[in-house]
Order: sequence, then structure tokens, then C-alpha cells
Amino acid sequence: MFQDIALDEWMKLRENGELTTIDVRSPSEFKEATIPGSLNIPFFNDEERAEIGTIYKQVSVEAAKERGLEIVSGKLPSFIKQFAGLAGKKAVFCWRGGMRSRTTATVLSLMDIHVYRITGGYRAYRQWVVEQLQSMDFAPSAVVLHGNTGTGKTAILRRLEEKGAPVLDLEAMAGHRGSIFGEIGLNSHNQKMFDALLMEKLLAYRQAPYVLLEAESRRIGKAVLPDLIMRKKETGLHIRIELPIEERVRQIIGDYRPWEHPDACKSAFKRIKDRIHTPVAAEIESCLNQDKYERAVELLLSYYYDPKYSHASSQYCEQPAHVIRADSVDEAAAAVESILAQAKYK
Repeated sequence: MFQDIALDEWMKLRENGELTTIDVRSPSEFKEATIPGSLNIPFFNDEERAEIGTIYKQVSVEAAKERGLEIVSGKLPSFIKQFAGLAGKKAVFCWRGGMRSRTTATVLSLMDIHVYRITGGYRAYRQWVVEQLQSMDFAPSAVVLHGNTGTGKTAILRRLEEKGAPVLDLEAMAGHRGSIFGEIGLNSHNQKMFDALLMEKLLAYRQAPYVLLEAESRRIGKAVLPDLIMRKKETGLHIRIELPIEERVRQIIGDYRPWEHPDACKSAFKRIKDRIHTPVAAEIESCLNQDKYERAVELLLSYYYDPKYSHASSQYCEQPAHVIRADSVDEAAAAVESILAQAKYK
């Protein structure tokens, strides 16, 4: 038979690299939010889950179980084969550790494929994440990168992360770049997924001397930063990045690739059009319609984003301890590395 394991036991096995975690919920549930690193082998697809749910509510529990059995029986060979192809120890979970994960674990055990079942399922995991973000004592200091839109803060973080630096890429966790145009070309994450991804990084870096992050506002797309991160930002080491406007334009064009999402760019611009001086807004709109993206970005920076950043900075109490004036993102990243090498962390 299968074995139930609590979250703390599951975490130990996973940290030791001994476990593959499988989410047996439907694809839409998995897409909405899951335990980071999990695979999705759904017990029911979205349509099947909806059908069974309707029967459960409108007919009876027994009728829903019977229909579920009919659906599953035809898919069992393929379902079992997917688990058989996974090497090593395995753990399964569903929404609350109920019927889907229990049936999965039982059927697999009959085929001599032994798996753990995570007690409480995804709901218990989500509750644990929320509690941890509210109460955990995260010791590392924060190194916070500031800079106008397009100064390559995210690119700098990723370059340093590739070299082994402890980075909290909050925009990647949110699936959003934190602006009106921020979701273009990305799949934004809800609060549940953002919190889960953040929690994974906090656990990985709990022994690090510092973490690098960007000076984001409290909200990034659909996600809101927890108080833990806001407090770390307030007490951290602050670095401001300055790049020439032509380099910033190049950086933005490379990140957003507007020619691949022309309609999304135009739609996003309409949301801020009324906040920009009318003649300038008209020129930006004309540039977007004519695929003159470099000029559109330059105008947006000069007449919208830079004034907005300047106003926000004037409200910020902490002044950056370091200002990096560079000609490129690579040069700025090297300067940040130099500052980190010289800094002392408690």
C-alpha cells in the first residue's frame, strides 16, 4: 500500500534530491498554482472534472463516484505508464489529499509502483506557505537595485544569478515586469504561485549573507509583496543604476520584442495615453502604428516613465549608498559585483 507523509517529511526527501512530486489535479488547477517543481499527471482532465463536479452537486456522491470510475477505467494503462516511467521515489498530491491522490496511490500500489501521498494536499501546502511568509525569520540582508525603466536591473540580477549570486527575481516570480506593459509576452502568476516561488527561494537562501533584488513597488502584476520583503528592502543596501537613454531603449526593445506583440503594445498604451501631453501621446501612438518602436520607447521614457520614477524617488526615504553610471548592462553588472565584493554583511 501507499504511505502518507506530512509536509515536513516530504520537504526533507525533496531537499535530499530523492523525490519526484506529482500533482494529480486537472491541468487548469495545475496551471493556476502548484508546488514548484511538480509534474502534472492529471487524474481527470478539466472537462471530466467539471462533469463529475456537476453530478456530485446535482445528483449524488455515489453517482459522481460511479461516473469517475467509468472515466478512469479507460485511461488506467496510460496513467500508470506515466508513473512507471519516473525513476526514484515519488509523492502525489491533489487539492486536499482526498480521493484523487488516494485513488492514484492505491491503483499504483496494486501495480507494484509505490508512492507517498502528501497529507492535506495542495491546500495544506498553501496554508504552510502563507504562515511561513508571515512568521519566518529570514536573516540575509537585502541589496536593492534602483534605476529608471530600462536600466537593465533584471538583466543585471540574472547575470549575477548565473554566477551563483543569491537573487530574488521578483518579476520572474510574478510573471510580470511591473509596468502597464509588464505582462506582454509573459504568463503572469497569481498570488498563490508567486508566494510559492518566493518561498522556494527564501528557503534556498536562508543561510546566504545577502539577497539581491530589484526596488519593486508592493504590487507586481497580480502579486503583492509580503511584509517580509518590504521590510528587507527598507533596511537593505541601496544601489542606483544609471544608463544612457539609447542603451535603455535598446534594453527595453530586446526585452519586450514589441514587433511580436503589436496589438498588446497598442492596447497597453491606451491605458496611459491620457496621462501624457496630447501631442507627445499622438506621436507615440503614430510610432506604434508604424512599427517605429525605438522612437516610441524613447518618448515613453522621457515623458512618462522618467518623470514618474523621479516623483516616486522623491518620496523614498532611503538614499542609495552607491550610484553606478555605466554605458552598458555588462558594465553595470561588473560594478555591482565590485560593490558586493567590498561590502560587509552581518
